[in-house]
Amino acid sequence: MNKENIKDIKGFLIGLSLSLVILMSALGGALADRMFGIRPLDYVYDKSSEVSPLGELSQRILNEESVVIEVVEEVSPSVVTVSVETPERRVLEFNPFRGFSQRIEEGMERDIGSGFIVSEDGLVVTNKHVVSSDSEYKVITQDGTEYQVEAISRDPSNDIAILKINAAGLKPVELGDSENLKVGQYVIAIGTALGEFRHTVTVGVISGLGRGITAGSAYQGYVERLDDVIQTDAAINPGNSGGPLLNSSGQVIGINVAVATSAENIGFAIPINIVKAGLAQFERTGHFVSKPFLGVEYHMIDQQTAILNELPQGAYVVNVVPSSPAATAGIIPGDIITRFDGVNLRDTEDGLAGVISQKSPGDRVEIEIWRDLPGADSETIQTSATLSEFSE
Repeated sequence: MNKENIKDIKGFLIGLSLSLVILMSALGGALADRMFGIRPLDYVYDKSSEVSPLGELSQRILNEESVVIEVVEEVSPSVVTVSVETPERRVLEFNPFRGFSQRIEEGMERDIGSGFIVSEDGLVVTNKHVVSSDSEYKVITQDGTEYQVEAISRDPSNDIAILKINAAGLKPVELGDSENLKVGQYVIAIGTALGEFRHTVTVGVISGLGRGITAGSAYQGYVERLDDVIQTDAAINPGNSGGPLLNSSGQVIGINVAVATSAENIGFAIPINIVKAGLAQFERTGHFVSKPFLGVEYHMIDQQTAILNELPQGAYVVNVVPSSPAATAGIIPGDIITRFDGVNLRDTEDGLAGVISQKSPGDRVEIEIWRDLPGADSETIQTSATLSEFSE
């Protein structure tokens, strides 16, 4: 027998041995399963659950996707774009060779914000700052239908506005409840991002609750702190203002109002319960609740700042609106309001705005002021003011 035949026989015997080993292993596993209920692979892979971990992950992702898709399909017909119309104007130009000439610059329409329908007969909610000027505005629905805004009712202290359009049979949104929101809760935002991309959808979670942001300016005659706003990491860009922030059930839980320009993925929304209260008042009277007005722009001085600068805690007056109740009471820039109608501003978390909000237009209030006079000792001044009704 030659060497090649010996190699062939060895190869055959090795293959036969491996086959026998595999067969015996299979038979042994089957017998162990039959006799003792032992399944060796169970020690490697747990089949106790009906769905594998990868299957659960896939199912969870599909569920989240379906939630977003269902909410967007349901709510998008109720989300609108707010656009402004600039009028035609004449522009004076100078050419060194031909002198002065005029050209007509055509009016243009541009998208500036978002909103959502709250009644079948044409009430639309948006932010006050979206429609703050006396320009002509339009509301554009998802299908491209345009409606002229016929009337605007504004609530500057809460940055809310209600637009009235001539329409019927519209699909209103469902308003949710912002009282029991939880950090980590899933949210969806829809709006005209950057004033260009209509019905942009972004998703995220509630990142924080009870946040405070400052709104207003001296030129508008007030500085108001929006408290208890919702913080979210859902992308909110300029143009999203006034659009809805939705929960996974498709209910509106907030109005997207602002984005932190110095950070990423930090946006804010006004809780919908504030809007619901304003809507109830609007439906009864045709306008928002009257707001008391003092007429100061101010910054609150906290304890640390007061100690470091040897100042009392209170509201440091930056500017006084001419002819306002504050101006009539003799308050001037540089004054520090320390007490307002018996309330020490040092002891209140809501600051001067919170104390004023508890009053009504026409109320007469006592005010204590700390004033630092140049070249003289500081003095405490007692004065009084009659709050007026806020008017834009």
